[in-house]
Amino acid sequence: MSINRVIISGNLTRDPELRSTASGLPVLGFGVAVNDRRKNQQTGEWEDYPNFIDCTMFGARAESLNRFLTKGTKVAIEGKLRWSQWEREGQKRSKIEVIVDELEFMSSRDSGGQSQSYGSQPSSGGYAPAQAAPAPMVDASSSVYDEDIPF
Repeated sequence: MSINRVIISGNLTRDPELRSTASGLPVLGFGVAVNDRRKNQQTGEWEDYPNFIDCTMFGARAESLNRFLTKGTKVAIEGKLRWSQWEREGQKRSKIEVIVDELEFMSSRDSGGQSQSYGSQPSSGGYAPAQAAPAPMVDASSSVYDEDIPF
């Protein structure tokens, strides 16, 4: 058995880019910066080192969220890792990205500081695919996710 789940929180590094597949499926691409804290061996001080993570979201929710996401927006993301490989100008290239299943705004101007969640509803047996219809907002302070922890 293998599990491919990732949860990250950070700030968008750029404005999202909305594209469509040949079949018309909306695809939203954006980057998230996530800090890693390490102790500097020479000074003994703790320092932040950024990790830049490419993220991709598919479906109607991707199209909807494009209006609200901008560079600097703080978000929490849950999804799965996907490795891609291609060739450009004779050189092999590859990358790992997060395929976003759920996205939650960690700060919002209009909600009075409460976070807003956009993503699939938890269900028995796992999460709905990224192409599912938009789900209603979920109160992040509720414990709806406690039952979904597999251990």
